Amino acid sequence: MNKIVFIGFLLYSRVINRCIFESYQIDSFNFKATNQHYLIMKAMICDQLGPADSLNLKEVASPVCGERQVKIQIHACGVNFPDILIIQGKYQFKPELPFSPGGEVSGVIIEKGSKVSHLKEGMRVLALCGWGGFAEEVVVDASRVFPIPDALDDITAASTLYTYGTVYHALVDRAQLQKGAKVLVLGASGGVGLAAVELANVLGAEVIAAASSEDKLETCKHKGAQHLIDYSKPDWKDKIKELVGEVDVIVDPVGGDYSILAHRCMAWGGKHLVIGFAAGSIPEIPLNLTLLKGSAVMGVFWGSFAEKEPQKNLHNFSAIMKLMAIGQLRQHYHAVYPLECAKEALKAIEERTIKGKAVVLVKEVERPSSPAKKEKAKAQPTKGKFHLSKMEDLDLLTEHDFDLQPTLVLSQDKINQFAEATGDFQWIHVDPKRAKDMLPGGKTLAHGYLSLSASAGFISELMVWDEGVILLNYGTNKVRFPEPVPVDSQIQLKINDVKVDKRSERTALLTFNCEIRGEKVDKPYCAAELLVMVQFPH
Repeated sequence: MNKIVFIGFLLYSRVINRCIFESYQIDSFNFKATNQHYLIMKAMICDQLGPADSLNLKEVASPVCGERQVKIQIHACGVNFPDILIIQGKYQFKPELPFSPGGEVSGVIIEKGSKVSHLKEGMRVLALCGWGGFAEEVVVDASRVFPIPDALDDITAASTLYTYGTVYHALVDRAQLQKGAKVLVLGASGGVGLAAVELANVLGAEVIAAASSEDKLETCKHKGAQHLIDYSKPDWKDKIKELVGEVDVIVDPVGGDYSILAHRCMAWGGKHLVIGFAAGSIPEIPLNLTLLKGSAVMGVFWGSFAEKEPQKNLHNFSAIMKLMAIGQLRQHYHAVYPLECAKEALKAIEERTIKGKAVVLVKEVERPSSPAKKEKAKAQPTKGKFHLSKMEDLDLLTEHDFDLQPTLVLSQDKINQFAEATGDFQWIHVDPKRAKDMLPGGKTLAHGYLSLSASAGFISELMVWDEGVILLNYGTNKVRFPEPVPVDSQIQLKINDVKVDKRSERTALLTFNCEIRGEKVDKPYCAAELLVMVQFPH
């Protein structure tokens, strides 16, 4: 079994890990940001309007940079609900076919137009491109491109503006939210919804999160929601009134009948913030409700706001960055996908299984450190991702603080794909109907080795290494499965300690003492020592 599960341990098994974990592959070297670009690039292309499955990864011509534009080598692209609408031809903007979806990117400027003066080649930036982000390069009007603060990594930069920009504009500019206000968030487990829950909580509001399942609501609770409403149940409107009476603000990216029922819970003088229509239909809110409640229905079109009021938007962006810097705002990631699996990210939105934000990682780029930062790293234990470039780096590994916490949801689809990859089709794993009748809790259980194999992806997200450095799977030791893993469990890696055994001047054996843990579970789902051999070029 170990040979199947751990083949290509840190490089991800193409059979098991490629799209099952909805995560990204780390190449055996790190791409360096350069001024090189190419006439041909890879892109996920929409040739005909339709669902995400209709997209195809192709080699296409690199876009041409205009005089007031910049060309960006894309590192990461945020995934948003408008991407679904665009490929279906249902969004306000309708790009000419063929095109690539993806409207929120981070990367490096590799070319600028003759009339662009405030941006430079080689500058790290994030950009609102509208579409074109599921590709290796994109051309964007310079007015929609912003330098990335040093503290912001590429993935965070590519997943911040749409969600946090929208909800900050909604709650602060439009609603003028007051401390103690009661805020109802519909679609609270989505990207915009979770950002609204988190920001409203930071601003001192009493937050009521509404979503379609208990699993999604648990994520909302983790983000600070004080009250949880499952609107898959018919009495959800009455439950709101029972819990809080009436609400002062409604954050509504959902639409449909949910909007009408929510508005009936509105307090006098309340504000209904219309952000989108993820439910698929535009609601017809009876105007007599607004008359009787003295309420306001307010549109929140952040894209137009950013374009028409750029200085105010820049002020908002600065405020968001400050809240992120002190840890009060932190993006919740559903998953990170490689470019070739980008349509899997869109399908997760189509199927409404997503919790938080999905990101497409186009290139993994290790940012160079300044000499001062390098000296600081030598003087004290490091945090975040651990960078391997030379043998001496291993001296800090045992004290390294892996403060990043990647998560993964083990859905039934992942369990089924693992069963196909391993040939293990026991009914406790793949038969939800039988499990409902016969297993405690009524849910199928993930294979033990499925949770174990997830550790490969987690560790890949926590380490980067230079070209020429080779990391090889060396097996596992002391594997235990103390607790069964129910379907749809959110799992997380905990590294208890790391041992380094230097075997020669160029090689060492790394032993990661790890646990795969879940929410509200005292025992780990899996505990093991993961062995990795590292070899340096010199």
